[in-house]
Amino acid sequence: VIPVPTLDGLAYRAACYNGIICPLMDARRNQVYTGLYTFEDDALITIEPQCAVDISEIMGKINTLGKEVIFLGDGVCVYRESIAKLAKVQYDFAPSCCNRQRAACVAALGEKLYQSGIVQNAAQHAPDYLRLSQAERERTQKSKEV
Repeated sequence: VIPVPTLDGLAYRAACYNGIICPLMDARRNQVYTGLYTFEDDALITIEPQCAVDISEIMGKINTLGKEVIFLGDGVCVYRESIAKLAKVQYDFAPSCCNRQRAACVAALGEKLYQSGIVQNAAQHAPDYLRLSQAERERTQKSKEV
C-alpha cells in the first residue's frame, strides 16, 4: 500500500505551478481541509501539513508567506468570496479542468512515493483523519453529559 493523502493528490494537480498551491476541500462547519505545497525539482514539498481549519486561519498563513498562490478543490466555490476579502497576496483559482481530484495524479504521486521507499503493508496502513466524524463528536458530547 502506498499512502497518498487526498490533499497531496489534489495539490499534485498543479504540478506545473510555480508558486504556493493550496488545495481546499469543504469540511463543512465553516472549515476547510487544506495544506500548503510547492514544487521543487519535480518534487511535491509540504509547506503546511494537511489540517482542518477556518478559511481565515489558512489565509493568514498564506499572507505571511507573501508569495503568489493558486487555489483548487471543491472548497474554492464555497470560499471564493472569503479568499477575495482576506488575500493580501496575488492569487488565482485553478481552471475547472484542474480543479478536482484525478486518479492519474494520485497514481503519479504514488509512484514517486514508492520510488522513495514510502510503502506500507495492509496491516500497517491506517487512515489519517484530520478531525473526528460528526458521529464521534456527538458520542463524545453525550458521554460528557452523563
